[in-house]
Amino acid sequence: MTTNDSLTVSSSVPSRAAWSAVFSLTLVVFSLVMAEFLPASLLTPMADSLAISESQAGQAVTVTAVLALLSGLLVTSATRRLDRRHVLLGFSVLMIVSSLSAAVAPSLAWLLVGRTLLGIALGGFWALSAATVMRLVPEQSVPKALSLIFAGVPLATVSAAALGSLLGDLVGWRNVFLLSAALAVLTLIFQFCTLPRMEPERPTPLRTLVVVLKRPGIGMGIGALILVFCGHFSFFTHVRPYLEAVSSSGIAGISSMLLAFGIANFLGTLAAGYLLERSLRFTLASMPLIMGTLGWLMATLGGVSIWSAGLMVALWGFAFGAIPVAWSTWVTQAVPDEAESAGGLVASSVQLAIAMGAVIGGAAIGVGGVPAVCAAAGALLLAGAILVLFGVRTHAPAPVAECAAGSTSV
Repeated sequence: MTTNDSLTVSSSVPSRAAWSAVFSLTLVVFSLVMAEFLPASLLTPMADSLAISESQAGQAVTVTAVLALLSGLLVTSATRRLDRRHVLLGFSVLMIVSSLSAAVAPSLAWLLVGRTLLGIALGGFWALSAATVMRLVPEQSVPKALSLIFAGVPLATVSAAALGSLLGDLVGWRNVFLLSAALAVLTLIFQFCTLPRMEPERPTPLRTLVVVLKRPGIGMGIGALILVFCGHFSFFTHVRPYLEAVSSSGIAGISSMLLAFGIANFLGTLAAGYLLERSLRFTLASMPLIMGTLGWLMATLGGVSIWSAGLMVALWGFAFGAIPVAWSTWVTQAVPDEAESAGGLVASSVQLAIAMGAVIGGAAIGVGGVPAVCAAAGALLLAGAILVLFGVRTHAPAPVAECAAGSTSV
């Protein structure tokens, strides 16, 4: 078997796309997100087996998110002298060890150690993903490549929920994690065969994060991103109570609408490449605008029928599918010279927004029920769309762009 070990991608923009390497990153995304959400579908059997409460077992998801937040901020400076190929392969090794640790965990502490490793891999990968894509495909192909990579997210989310529960009943939760480890091994092999060498472009100390954040329009961009993701997860965390309130068909109807959300989300991710090739700002603003409008419609109308509720949830899924791709593309265009540091800020901000969204949604549902959750989510999303339109810079200033272009022509 031959590998790309002898190949090297310099800091120059590639003349042709390394699509096999891009597909290997899609497989990484699928494996990481699948491993991240498996505990949510296996919570009850895990708790019974380890003799802990379900709330304690839920910490397996929480600790992963916290470590992903920290890893996203620190990975660029911690690995600043390492070949990016080796770093990405290392994340897959951590993913394998994490799943194996969960499969043999005799206690909660052992389980959490494994989930800590997964959090490091998760945050680190998302921090480097946009910058890596910039070194694998020509500039005009970056949105398409990012949409292919992010297509792994909805596929893995749906698979983790459906297959995790089904396989857990058939073969036991520990064997599900063994299967996750096997998938991670296949991912590692595919990466090894397709990823070229990618030497670090230049040292990026930790203070670079602050420098990037102070650039015109970047702080506003991070603020808008937090509003948008916070709005989405404040609703999505409580989507089941909404569906239960409007659906009279029980669990079958709810499952069907969640499946529709997943399919629409996948299609939205694929459509993002087409939209972003035409206008980054339009995509960044229009998707949360659509979702915010849907939130207010849900708050005021509820569900006129199960079909209208299902349609609104599916439209929400389609619109959100484009959002992660759009913000990763924003990193490549607004901060092309420091894409890794900016990617770390984005990855950590998303993790923060997920936690904030769950808290805000929980508070809203406690105060005003399902309509309050929809209204709060809609308000956050509309605020994010407005901030994108009037405060976010979507392209680097000319001197920065010229500097980035100059550094890639060496």
